[in-house]
Amino acid sequence: MNIASVSALAIVLYLIAAGLLSVRLTQRVNTRLVKGLAIALGLGAVALHGWVLSSNVIITQGLNLGFFNALSLVTGLMALLLLAASILKPLESLGIGLLPLAALALLLENMFPSRHIILQEGMHGLDVHILISILAASVLSVAAVQAALFAIQDTHLRDKHPGGFIRALPPLQSMEALLFQMIALGFALLSLALLTGALYIKDIFSQHLVHKTTLSILAWIVFGVLLWGRRRYGWRGRTAIRWTLTGFFVLMLAYFGSKLVLELVLQR
Repeated sequence: MNIASVSALAIVLYLIAAGLLSVRLTQRVNTRLVKGLAIALGLGAVALHGWVLSSNVIITQGLNLGFFNALSLVTGLMALLLLAASILKPLESLGIGLLPLAALALLLENMFPSRHIILQEGMHGLDVHILISILAASVLSVAAVQAALFAIQDTHLRDKHPGGFIRALPPLQSMEALLFQMIALGFALLSLALLTGALYIKDIFSQHLVHKTTLSILAWIVFGVLLWGRRRYGWRGRTAIRWTLTGFFVLMLAYFGSKLVLELVLQR
């Protein structure tokens, strides 16, 4: 089976899984059975997505993390983290938005092949830094989607309009607890990413890295202040949502913003 066929099958499985999760929220069905089937199909899509990434990202010269390859890698990892966590935690509703996003990123990866080699053989420390950075971005992206869903749920409950979709979500307190668990994990990974970057990159403030480094540090500060405010002052609700989405926006600018300008605009 060629890469195009594998990609097409993965996209179909992603969309079917997202559709099943949508039906589960809006129709009277066996929710446990539908959830299990959606997770199984989603994990199948992730496995195929990984097959495509292994061919497009891991090449002889090193890692090809061009813009669309990187976007596909992050969204695929987000889907994997979400589906794996959903086995034990009530997070599967996030898949309604995340799984189609992973499908779209996979489609773009195949439509617009990109080439940007950032890792050469023998640079194992940089390899670790890149892996941790991608993990951090993926976890915090899932947290941002969780925050957006939390905001919708909070607004509906404040307006006393808890529709079927909102009723199907976990209680507000559980949603908030899950949000801060993901933020804490993402913050720890982002801290490790900055540390390994300082250790293994010769000059993290060089001309082509200064924006990425500065914005990554700013995002780290935002998430750190949020966790401190939660512990010290009990920040929650809309305050937590605003800080989470702000940190996510800055972090995405740090990585994808700089890649967008350098690779697609300046073509470097």
